[in-house]
Amino acid sequence: MSNQSYSCDELKTKIRSLKKLEKKIRFSDLHTSDSGKIRSFVWDEFFDLGKEYKGKAKYSLSKLAAMTKEEIREVIDEYFFHVYYRFYKENGILSVQLYDPDILARIGLPFDADSKDIKKKFRELAKKYHPDTGGDSKKFIELMENYKKLTDDHITK
Repeated sequence: MSNQSYSCDELKTKIRSLKKLEKKIRFSDLHTSDSGKIRSFVWDEFFDLGKEYKGKAKYSLSKLAAMTKEEIREVIDEYFFHVYYRFYKENGILSVQLYDPDILARIGLPFDADSKDIKKKFRELAKKYHPDTGGDSKKFIELMENYKKLTDDHITK
């Protein structure tokens, strides 16, 4: 079957190569932004290839090893979306078509959601969390703040 998973050694090699690519994409200017602040790797937020999972990354080696090649490709697609989102944001070239993937994840949307998906999910969650319908006011306020961040980024562009 062509969709089986990789061996742990193959997987480590492939995943480590992603960090090298991110370095070439984002850190060609010696790891600092205009303000001189050191930027962190998206890779560190996504992958933990150590023998013992520390719980800080989204994917451990054991979790990746249990995935099919297709599922791993989807993880890599999501990873590169985050890498390029950060690159565009850091360089002031954020496209109107890109939304902050971290905010999208907080409201339960995939990293590649579009404006229609966001609006639909916002309405669904607003009904659920609105205090007038017995919802949680703190979650409603958080939802409103997240929605405002998503829409403000695109109105000002």
